[in-house]
Amino acid sequence: MNGMGEWLARGLRALRDDLWTTRLAPLPPFVLLRRLPHWHVILVGVGVALAGAAQITDEYRQGANYGLFCATAQGAAVVLALWRPVPAWWLSMTVTVVVALGARSPLLAGQAEPDASWPWGVPGLIAHAMVLLLLSLRLPTRASVAALGMTALITYVVEGLIGAAHYAPSGPAAVIVFAVVVLLGSALRGRREARTRLVEQETLTAEERARRTVLEERNRIARELHDVVAHHMSVISIQAQVAPYLVENPSEELKENLAGIRQNAVEALAELRRVLGVLRSENPEDPYGLGAAGAGAAPDTPQPTLDRLDALLENTRAAGLDVVAEVEGEAPAYPPGVQLSAYRIVQEALSNALRHAPGSQVRVEVAHHERGLHLEVTNSRPRRPVPSSPGAGHGLLGMRERAVMLGGHVSAYPTLHGGFAVSAFLPRDGAAIPRDGSDTSGDRDHGADPGTLDGLELVFPDDPDHMPGRRPRPPTAEGNR
Repeated sequence: MNGMGEWLARGLRALRDDLWTTRLAPLPPFVLLRRLPHWHVILVGVGVALAGAAQITDEYRQGANYGLFCATAQGAAVVLALWRPVPAWWLSMTVTVVVALGARSPLLAGQAEPDASWPWGVPGLIAHAMVLLLLSLRLPTRASVAALGMTALITYVVEGLIGAAHYAPSGPAAVIVFAVVVLLGSALRGRREARTRLVEQETLTAEERARRTVLEERNRIARELHDVVAHHMSVISIQAQVAPYLVENPSEELKENLAGIRQNAVEALAELRRVLGVLRSENPEDPYGLGAAGAGAAPDTPQPTLDRLDALLENTRAAGLDVVAEVEGEAPAYPPGVQLSAYRIVQEALSNALRHAPGSQVRVEVAHHERGLHLEVTNSRPRRPVPSSPGAGHGLLGMRERAVMLGGHVSAYPTLHGGFAVSAFLPRDGAAIPRDGSDTSGDRDHGADPGTLDGLELVFPDDPDHMPGRRPRPPTAEGNR
Protein backbone atom coordinates (compact mmCIF):
# COMPACT_ATOMS: atom_id res chain seq x y z
CA MET A 1 0.00 0.00 0.00
CA ASN A 2 2.85 2.36 0.82
CA GLY A 3 4.38 1.76 -2.61
CA MET A 4 1.04 2.40 -4.30
CA GLY A 5 0.61 5.60 -2.29
CA GLU A 6 4.07 6.85 -3.24
CA TRP A 7 3.43 6.04 -6.89
CA LEU A 8 0.12 7.91 -6.77
CA ALA A 9 1.77 10.89 -5.06
CA ARG A 10 4.49 11.03 -7.72
CA GLY A 11 1.84 10.84 -10.41
CA LEU A 12 -0.13 13.69 -8.88
CA ARG A 13 3.02 15.82 -8.59
CA ALA A 14 3.84 15.14 -12.24
CA LEU A 15 0.28 16.00 -13.21
CA ARG A 16 0.50 19.23 -11.24
CA ASP A 17 3.78 20.16 -12.93
CA ASP A 18 2.54 19.31 -16.42
CA LEU A 19 -0.88 20.91 -16.26
CA TRP A 20 -0.53 23.66 -13.70
CA THR A 21 2.71 24.86 -12.12
CA THR A 22 5.28 25.00 -14.93
CA ARG A 23 3.09 25.19 -18.04
CA LEU A 24 1.24 28.47 -17.66
CA ALA A 25 3.93 30.70 -19.20
CA PRO A 26 3.79 31.49 -22.93
CA LEU A 27 5.86 29.19 -25.13
CA PRO A 28 8.36 30.41 -27.74
CA PRO A 29 7.38 30.43 -31.43
CA PHE A 30 7.00 26.97 -32.92
CA VAL A 31 8.50 26.31 -36.36
CA LEU A 32 5.72 23.96 -37.43
CA LEU A 33 3.06 26.51 -36.49
CA ARG A 34 4.73 29.16 -38.64
CA ARG A 35 3.55 27.20 -41.66
CA LEU A 36 -0.02 27.42 -40.33
CA PRO A 37 -1.18 31.03 -40.67
CA HIS A 38 -2.70 32.25 -37.44
CA TRP A 39 -5.72 33.65 -39.19
CA HIS A 40 -6.71 30.08 -40.11
CA VAL A 41 -6.82 29.22 -36.43
CA ILE A 42 -8.74 32.42 -35.71
CA LEU A 43 -11.30 31.43 -38.35
CA VAL A 44 -11.70 28.05 -36.64
CA GLY A 45 -12.22 29.83 -33.33
CA VAL A 46 -14.85 32.13 -34.82
CA GLY A 47 -16.63 29.18 -36.43
CA VAL A 48 -16.62 27.28 -33.14
CA ALA A 49 -18.06 30.31 -31.35
CA LEU A 50 -20.91 30.77 -33.84
CA ALA A 51 -21.79 27.07 -34.05
CA GLY A 52 -21.51 26.65 -30.29
CA ALA A 53 -23.82 29.58 -29.63
CA ALA A 54 -26.42 28.09 -31.99
CA GLN A 55 -26.20 24.67 -30.34
CA ILE A 56 -26.45 25.96 -26.79
CA THR A 57 -29.39 28.18 -27.68
CA ASP A 58 -31.33 25.84 -30.00
CA GLU A 59 -30.55 22.30 -28.81
CA TYR A 60 -30.01 22.91 -25.10
CA ARG A 61 -32.65 25.66 -24.81
CA GLN A 62 -30.32 28.03 -22.97
CA GLY A 63 -30.41 31.82 -23.06
CA ALA A 64 -28.86 33.64 -26.01
CA ASN A 65 -26.46 35.71 -23.89
CA TYR A 66 -25.38 32.66 -21.89
CA GLY A 67 -24.86 30.64 -25.07
CA LEU A 68 -22.89 33.42 -26.77
CA PHE A 69 -20.66 33.85 -23.72
CA CYS A 70 -19.83 30.14 -23.40
CA ALA A 71 -19.33 29.67 -27.14
CA THR A 72 -17.03 32.71 -27.34
CA ALA A 73 -14.94 31.26 -24.51
CA GLN A 74 -14.61 27.98 -26.43
CA GLY A 75 -13.48 29.84 -29.56
CA ALA A 76 -11.01 31.91 -27.52
CA ALA A 77 -9.49 28.69 -26.15
CA VAL A 78 -8.62 27.62 -29.71
CA VAL A 79 -6.76 30.88 -30.41
CA LEU A 80 -5.12 30.92 -26.97
CA ALA A 81 -3.66 27.46 -27.59
CA LEU A 82 -1.25 28.96 -30.13
CA TRP A 83 0.76 30.53 -27.29
CA ARG A 84 -0.52 29.05 -24.01
CA PRO A 85 -1.80 25.54 -24.73
CA VAL A 86 -2.21 24.46 -21.09
CA PRO A 87 -4.34 27.46 -20.01
CA ALA A 88 -6.30 26.99 -23.25
CA TRP A 89 -6.95 23.35 -22.28
CA TRP A 90 -8.20 24.42 -18.86
CA LEU A 91 -10.49 27.04 -20.44
CA SER A 92 -11.92 24.60 -22.99
CA MET A 93 -12.46 21.90 -20.37
CA THR A 94 -14.12 24.31 -17.94
CA VAL A 95 -16.49 25.71 -20.57
CA THR A 96 -17.45 22.18 -21.66
CA VAL A 97 -18.32 21.15 -18.08
CA VAL A 98 -20.30 24.36 -17.48
CA VAL A 99 -22.28 23.91 -20.72
CA ALA A 100 -22.94 20.20 -19.99
CA LEU A 101 -24.14 20.87 -16.46
CA GLY A 102 -26.25 23.81 -17.65
CA ALA A 103 -27.94 21.63 -20.27
CA ARG A 104 -28.62 18.78 -17.83
CA SER A 105 -31.86 20.26 -16.44
CA PRO A 106 -33.52 20.83 -19.86
CA LEU A 107 -32.45 17.33 -20.89
CA LEU A 108 -33.97 15.76 -17.78
CA ALA A 109 -37.15 17.76 -18.24
CA GLY A 110 -37.39 16.79 -21.87
CA GLN A 111 -37.27 20.41 -22.97
CA ALA A 112 -34.12 20.03 -25.10
CA GLU A 113 -33.84 18.39 -28.48
CA PRO A 114 -34.17 14.60 -28.00
CA ASP A 115 -31.13 13.81 -30.16
CA ALA A 116 -28.88 16.53 -28.74
CA SER A 117 -25.23 15.48 -28.35
CA TRP A 118 -24.17 15.50 -24.71
CA PRO A 119 -21.86 16.14 -22.89
CA TRP A 120 -19.75 17.00 -25.96
CA GLY A 121 -21.45 19.01 -28.66
CA VAL A 122 -19.86 19.06 -32.10
CA PRO A 123 -18.50 22.65 -31.79
CA GLY A 124 -17.06 21.94 -28.33
CA LEU A 125 -15.54 18.66 -29.54
CA ILE A 126 -13.83 20.44 -32.47
CA ALA A 127 -12.54 23.20 -30.19
CA HIS A 128 -11.14 20.79 -27.60
CA ALA A 129 -9.59 18.56 -30.27
CA MET A 130 -7.83 21.60 -31.75
CA VAL A 131 -6.55 22.59 -28.32
CA LEU A 132 -5.23 19.07 -27.64
CA LEU A 133 -3.52 19.00 -31.04
CA LEU A 134 -1.68 22.26 -30.42
CA LEU A 135 -0.82 21.14 -26.88
CA SER A 136 0.64 17.82 -28.03
CA LEU A 137 2.69 19.61 -30.70
CA ARG A 138 4.31 21.87 -28.09
CA LEU A 139 4.67 19.84 -24.89
CA PRO A 140 6.28 16.50 -23.98
CA THR A 141 4.27 13.33 -24.43
CA ARG A 142 3.72 13.01 -20.68
CA ALA A 143 1.88 16.34 -20.57
CA SER A 144 -0.23 15.44 -23.60
CA VAL A 145 -1.19 12.08 -22.11
CA ALA A 146 -2.00 13.77 -18.80
CA ALA A 147 -4.32 16.23 -20.56
CA LEU A 148 -5.96 13.37 -22.49
CA GLY A 149 -6.41 11.34 -19.30
CA MET A 150 -7.96 14.26 -17.44
CA THR A 151 -10.30 14.90 -20.37
CA ALA A 152 -11.44 11.25 -20.40
CA LEU A 153 -11.87 11.24 -16.60
CA ILE A 154 -13.99 14.41 -16.57
CA THR A 155 -16.07 13.09 -19.48
CA TYR A 156 -16.75 9.87 -17.56
CA VAL A 157 -17.67 11.74 -14.38
CA VAL A 158 -20.09 14.08 -16.18
CA GLU A 159 -21.70 11.47 -18.41
CA GLY A 160 -21.42 8.30 -16.32
CA LEU A 161 -21.89 9.53 -12.77
CA ILE A 162 -23.98 12.70 -13.10
CA GLY A 163 -25.78 11.68 -16.28
CA ALA A 164 -28.92 13.03 -17.93
CA ALA A 165 -31.77 11.78 -20.12
CA HIS A 166 -33.10 12.15 -23.64
CA TYR A 167 -29.73 12.82 -25.30
CA ALA A 168 -27.33 11.24 -27.78
CA PRO A 169 -24.21 10.18 -25.78
CA SER A 170 -21.03 11.62 -27.26
CA GLY A 171 -18.47 10.87 -24.53
CA PRO A 172 -16.91 7.63 -25.90
CA ALA A 173 -16.66 8.95 -29.45
CA ALA A 174 -15.16 12.22 -28.20
CA VAL A 175 -12.49 10.41 -26.14
CA ILE A 176 -11.53 8.32 -29.19
CA VAL A 177 -11.20 11.45 -31.33
CA PHE A 178 -9.10 13.13 -28.65
CA ALA A 179 -6.82 10.08 -28.38
CA VAL A 180 -6.23 10.06 -32.14
CA VAL A 181 -5.47 13.79 -32.11
CA VAL A 182 -2.97 13.46 -29.24
CA LEU A 183 -1.31 10.50 -30.96
CA LEU A 184 -0.98 12.49 -34.19
CA GLY A 185 0.42 15.58 -32.47
CA SER A 186 2.90 13.57 -30.38
CA ALA A 187 4.08 11.72 -33.49
CA LEU A 188 4.67 14.98 -35.37
CA ARG A 189 6.50 16.47 -32.40
CA GLY A 190 8.65 13.35 -31.99
CA ARG A 191 9.53 13.42 -35.67
CA ARG A 192 10.54 17.06 -35.43
CA GLU A 193 12.68 16.45 -32.35
CA ALA A 194 14.37 13.45 -33.97
CA ARG A 195 15.15 15.53 -37.04
CA THR A 196 16.54 18.32 -34.86
CA ARG A 197 18.76 15.87 -32.97
CA LEU A 198 19.98 14.42 -36.27
CA VAL A 199 20.89 17.86 -37.60
CA GLU A 200 22.71 18.69 -34.36
CA GLN A 201 24.61 15.41 -34.50
CA GLU A 202 25.58 16.00 -38.12
CA THR A 203 26.76 19.50 -37.25
CA LEU A 204 28.85 18.22 -34.35
CA THR A 205 30.32 15.50 -36.57
CA ALA A 206 31.24 18.03 -39.26
CA GLU A 207 32.84 20.34 -36.68
CA GLU A 208 34.80 17.45 -35.19
CA ARG A 209 35.94 16.35 -38.64
CA ALA A 210 37.09 19.90 -39.45
CA ARG A 211 38.86 20.16 -36.10
CA ARG A 212 40.69 16.90 -36.65
CA THR A 213 41.72 18.03 -40.13
CA VAL A 214 43.16 21.25 -38.71
CA LEU A 215 44.99 19.35 -35.98
CA GLU A 216 46.47 16.91 -38.49
CA GLU A 217 47.71 19.77 -40.66
CA ARG A 218 49.19 21.57 -37.67
CA ASN A 219 50.90 18.38 -36.52
CA ARG A 220 52.38 17.95 -39.99
CA ILE A 221 53.72 21.52 -39.89
CA ALA A 222 55.07 20.92 -36.38
CA ARG A 223 56.92 17.79 -37.53
CA GLU A 224 58.51 19.63 -40.43
CA LEU A 225 59.57 22.52 -38.21
CA HIS A 226 61.04 20.10 -35.71
CA ASP A 227 62.89 18.07 -38.33
CA VAL A 228 64.35 21.05 -40.22
CA VAL A 229 64.62 24.14 -38.03
CA ALA A 230 65.32 22.42 -34.73
CA HIS A 231 68.13 20.40 -36.31
CA HIS A 232 69.87 23.46 -37.72
CA MET A 233 69.49 25.45 -34.50
CA SER A 234 70.97 22.55 -32.53
CA VAL A 235 73.93 22.43 -34.91
CA ILE A 236 74.46 26.20 -34.54
CA SER A 237 74.40 25.89 -30.76
CA ILE A 238 76.91 23.04 -30.72
CA GLN A 239 79.24 24.71 -33.22
CA ALA A 240 79.19 27.96 -31.26
CA GLN A 241 80.05 26.04 -28.10
CA VAL A 242 82.92 24.12 -29.73
CA ALA A 243 84.35 27.01 -31.80
CA PRO A 244 86.49 28.62 -29.02
CA TYR A 245 88.40 25.35 -28.61
CA LEU A 246 89.27 25.26 -32.29
CA VAL A 247 91.00 28.65 -32.24
CA GLU A 248 94.37 29.19 -30.61
CA ASN A 249 94.22 31.89 -27.97
CA PRO A 250 90.74 33.21 -28.83
CA SER A 251 90.05 36.78 -27.77
CA GLU A 252 87.52 37.59 -25.08
CA GLU A 253 85.38 39.42 -27.64
CA LEU A 254 85.26 36.29 -29.82
CA LYS A 255 84.34 34.13 -26.84
CA GLU A 256 81.61 36.59 -25.85
CA ASN A 257 80.16 36.70 -29.37
CA LEU A 258 80.21 32.91 -29.69
CA ALA A 259 78.55 32.59 -26.29
CA GLY A 260 75.91 35.04 -27.44
CA ILE A 261 75.34 33.01 -30.60
CA ARG A 262 74.95 29.85 -28.55
CA GLN A 263 72.60 31.55 -26.08
CA ASN A 264 70.44 32.87 -28.90
CA ALA A 265 70.32 29.42 -30.48
CA VAL A 266 69.31 27.84 -27.17
CA GLU A 267 66.58 30.44 -26.65
CA ALA A 268 65.40 29.97 -30.22
CA LEU A 269 65.12 26.23 -29.58
CA ALA A 270 63.10 26.90 -26.44
CA GLU A 271 60.79 29.22 -28.34
CA LEU A 272 60.51 26.66 -31.12
CA ARG A 273 59.50 24.01 -28.60
CA ARG A 274 56.83 26.35 -27.27
CA VAL A 275 55.52 27.02 -30.78
CA LEU A 276 55.48 23.31 -31.54
CA GLY A 277 53.52 22.75 -28.34
CA VAL A 278 50.97 25.33 -29.48
CA LEU A 279 50.73 23.72 -32.93
CA ARG A 280 50.17 20.31 -31.40
CA SER A 281 47.65 21.62 -28.89
CA GLU A 282 44.07 20.41 -29.31
CA ASN A 283 42.73 23.91 -28.79
CA PRO A 284 42.82 25.57 -32.22
CA GLU A 285 40.81 28.52 -30.89
CA ASP A 286 43.86 29.73 -28.94
CA PRO A 287 46.69 29.36 -31.47
CA TYR A 288 48.95 31.92 -29.80
CA GLY A 289 48.59 30.56 -26.29
CA LEU A 290 46.90 33.71 -25.09
CA GLY A 291 44.92 32.01 -22.38
CA ALA A 292 41.54 32.92 -23.88
CA ALA A 293 38.31 31.92 -22.23
CA GLY A 294 37.79 28.23 -22.56
CA ALA A 295 41.38 27.62 -23.58
CA GLY A 296 43.06 24.44 -22.59
CA ALA A 297 46.27 24.06 -20.69
CA ALA A 298 49.18 26.12 -21.91
CA PRO A 299 52.32 24.44 -23.21
CA ASP A 300 54.82 23.34 -20.60
CA THR A 301 57.44 25.87 -21.75
CA PRO A 302 56.99 29.13 -19.81
CA GLN A 303 55.64 31.94 -21.96
CA PRO A 304 57.58 35.21 -22.01
CA THR A 305 56.08 38.13 -20.10
CA LEU A 306 56.88 41.80 -19.58
CA ASP A 307 59.36 40.80 -16.88
CA ARG A 308 61.64 39.44 -19.60
CA LEU A 309 61.78 42.69 -21.59
CA ASP A 310 65.06 43.69 -19.94
CA ALA A 311 66.70 40.45 -21.08
CA LEU A 312 65.32 41.00 -24.58
CA LEU A 313 66.76 44.52 -24.69
CA GLU A 314 70.16 43.32 -23.46
CA ASN A 315 70.18 40.67 -26.14
CA THR A 316 69.37 43.31 -28.77
CA ARG A 317 72.16 45.57 -27.51
CA ALA A 318 74.58 42.68 -27.79
CA ALA A 319 73.51 42.31 -31.42
CA GLY A 320 74.65 45.86 -32.21
CA LEU A 321 71.72 48.19 -31.59
CA ASP A 322 71.84 51.14 -29.22
CA VAL A 323 68.63 50.54 -27.26
CA VAL A 324 67.13 52.94 -24.73
CA ALA A 325 64.06 51.96 -22.72
CA GLU A 326 61.53 54.29 -21.10
CA VAL A 327 58.84 53.02 -18.75
CA GLU A 328 55.92 55.19 -17.65
CA GLY A 329 53.58 54.25 -14.84
CA GLU A 330 53.38 51.15 -12.68
CA ALA A 331 52.58 47.84 -14.33
CA PRO A 332 49.30 46.32 -13.09
CA ALA A 333 48.55 42.60 -13.14
CA TYR A 334 47.97 42.14 -16.87
CA PRO A 335 46.41 38.90 -18.12
CA PRO A 336 48.89 36.38 -19.59
CA GLY A 337 47.62 37.07 -23.11
CA VAL A 338 48.35 40.80 -22.84
CA GLN A 339 51.84 40.20 -21.48
CA LEU A 340 52.71 37.64 -24.14
CA SER A 341 51.41 39.83 -26.96
CA ALA A 342 53.26 42.89 -25.64
CA TYR A 343 56.50 40.93 -25.46
CA ARG A 344 56.08 39.54 -28.98
CA ILE A 345 55.26 42.95 -30.46
CA VAL A 346 58.39 44.52 -28.95
CA GLN A 347 60.44 41.49 -30.01
CA GLU A 348 59.24 41.70 -33.62
CA ALA A 349 59.81 45.47 -33.76
CA LEU A 350 63.38 45.02 -32.51
CA SER A 351 63.94 42.21 -35.02
CA ASN A 352 62.79 44.54 -37.80
CA ALA A 353 65.23 47.19 -36.59
CA LEU A 354 68.08 44.65 -36.60
CA ARG A 355 67.16 43.51 -40.09
CA HIS A 356 66.45 46.85 -41.76
CA ALA A 357 68.48 49.36 -39.71
CA PRO A 358 71.58 47.66 -38.25
CA GLY A 359 73.56 49.84 -35.88
CA SER A 360 70.70 52.31 -35.41
CA GLN A 361 69.49 53.88 -32.20
CA VAL A 362 66.26 52.41 -30.84
CA ARG A 363 63.91 53.84 -28.27
CA VAL A 364 61.45 51.47 -26.57
CA GLU A 365 58.60 53.16 -24.69
CA VAL A 366 56.32 51.21 -22.37
CA ALA A 367 53.46 53.20 -20.86
CA HIS A 368 51.02 51.72 -18.34
CA HIS A 369 47.71 53.57 -18.36
CA GLU A 370 44.39 53.04 -16.67
CA ARG A 371 42.80 51.73 -19.85
CA GLY A 372 45.65 49.60 -21.15
CA LEU A 373 49.25 49.21 -22.21
CA HIS A 374 50.87 51.45 -24.83
CA LEU A 375 54.03 50.31 -26.61
CA GLU A 376 56.19 52.26 -29.03
CA VAL A 377 59.44 51.12 -30.65
CA THR A 378 61.23 53.75 -32.78
CA ASN A 379 64.53 53.29 -34.59
CA SER A 380 66.67 55.90 -36.31
CA ARG A 381 67.96 55.65 -39.86
CA PRO A 382 70.68 52.99 -40.31
CA ARG A 383 74.25 54.17 -39.80
CA ARG A 384 75.34 52.59 -43.07
CA PRO A 385 73.50 51.78 -46.28
CA VAL A 386 71.78 48.41 -46.23
CA PRO A 387 70.46 46.38 -49.16
CA SER A 388 66.77 46.84 -49.86
CA SER A 389 64.80 44.21 -47.99
CA PRO A 390 61.08 44.74 -48.55
CA GLY A 391 60.05 41.60 -46.68
CA ALA A 392 56.73 39.82 -46.88
CA GLY A 393 54.99 41.84 -44.18
CA HIS A 394 54.35 38.77 -42.04
CA GLY A 395 55.86 40.40 -38.96
CA LEU A 396 53.49 43.36 -39.01
CA LEU A 397 50.56 41.09 -39.77
CA GLY A 398 51.50 38.95 -36.79
CA MET A 399 51.55 42.04 -34.57
CA ARG A 400 48.15 43.03 -35.90
CA GLU A 401 46.66 39.59 -35.23
CA ARG A 402 47.90 39.58 -31.65
CA ALA A 403 46.58 43.09 -30.98
CA VAL A 404 43.19 42.55 -32.62
CA MET A 405 42.64 39.29 -30.71
CA LEU A 406 42.84 41.38 -27.54
CA GLY A 407 40.81 44.33 -28.84
CA GLY A 408 43.81 46.57 -29.52
CA HIS A 409 45.52 47.93 -32.61
CA VAL A 410 48.96 48.49 -34.16
CA SER A 411 50.32 51.43 -36.20
CA ALA A 412 53.53 51.19 -38.24
CA TYR A 413 55.03 54.18 -40.09
CA PRO A 414 58.34 55.73 -41.24
CA THR A 415 59.55 58.68 -39.19
CA LEU A 416 60.36 62.09 -40.64
CA HIS A 417 64.10 61.46 -40.33
CA GLY A 418 64.34 58.14 -42.15
CA GLY A 419 63.65 55.83 -39.26
CA PHE A 420 60.69 53.61 -38.50
CA ALA A 421 58.21 53.38 -35.64
CA VAL A 422 55.78 50.77 -34.41
CA SER A 423 53.07 51.85 -31.97
CA ALA A 424 50.64 49.44 -30.30
CA PHE A 425 47.87 49.65 -27.76
CA LEU A 426 46.53 46.65 -25.82
CA PRO A 427 43.48 47.04 -23.54
CA ARG A 428 44.22 46.31 -19.92
CA ASP A 429 41.90 43.31 -19.62
CA GLY A 430 42.46 42.02 -23.12
CA ALA A 431 39.00 43.16 -24.28
CA ALA A 432 37.79 45.82 -26.69
CA ILE A 433 37.21 49.27 -25.21
CA PRO A 434 33.86 50.87 -26.16
CA ARG A 435 33.92 54.00 -28.26
CA ASP A 436 32.66 56.40 -25.65
CA GLY A 437 34.75 59.33 -26.77
CA SER A 438 36.51 59.60 -23.41
CA ASP A 439 40.25 59.54 -23.00
CA THR A 440 41.43 59.58 -19.43
CA SER A 441 44.54 57.54 -19.88
CA GLY A 442 46.66 59.96 -21.88
CA ASP A 443 47.13 57.50 -24.70
CA ARG A 444 46.58 60.17 -27.31
CA ASP A 445 49.82 61.80 -26.29
CA HIS A 446 51.56 58.77 -27.71
CA GLY A 447 49.62 58.73 -30.94
CA ALA A 448 47.50 55.76 -29.96
CA ASP A 449 43.75 55.74 -29.86
CA PRO A 450 42.55 53.00 -27.51
CA GLY A 451 39.00 53.44 -28.65
CA THR A 452 39.61 52.17 -32.19
CA LEU A 453 39.95 48.65 -33.46
CA ASP A 454 41.54 49.33 -36.82
CA GLY A 455 44.17 46.64 -36.34
CA LEU A 456 47.23 47.46 -38.43
CA GLU A 457 47.54 51.02 -39.68
CA LEU A 458 50.36 52.02 -42.04
CA VAL A 459 51.08 55.77 -41.86
CA PHE A 460 53.36 57.63 -44.27
CA PRO A 461 54.34 61.24 -43.40
CA ASP A 462 54.63 64.02 -45.97
CA ASP A 463 57.83 65.73 -46.97
CA PRO A 464 58.96 67.59 -43.84
CA ASP A 465 60.13 70.56 -45.93
CA HIS A 466 56.60 71.25 -47.13
CA MET A 467 53.85 69.84 -44.94
CA PRO A 468 55.27 68.50 -41.69
CA GLY A 469 52.81 66.71 -39.52
CA ARG A 470 50.44 65.48 -42.22
CA ARG A 471 50.37 62.04 -43.74
CA PRO A 472 50.19 60.59 -47.25
CA ARG A 473 53.57 59.73 -48.95
CA PRO A 474 53.72 56.48 -50.93
CA PRO A 475 55.23 53.57 -49.02
CA THR A 476 58.98 53.10 -48.95
CA ALA A 477 60.85 49.83 -48.90
CA GLU A 478 61.36 50.21 -45.19
CA GLY A 479 57.66 50.63 -44.65
CA ASN A 480 56.83 47.21 -46.02
CA ARG A 481 58.34 45.17 -43.25
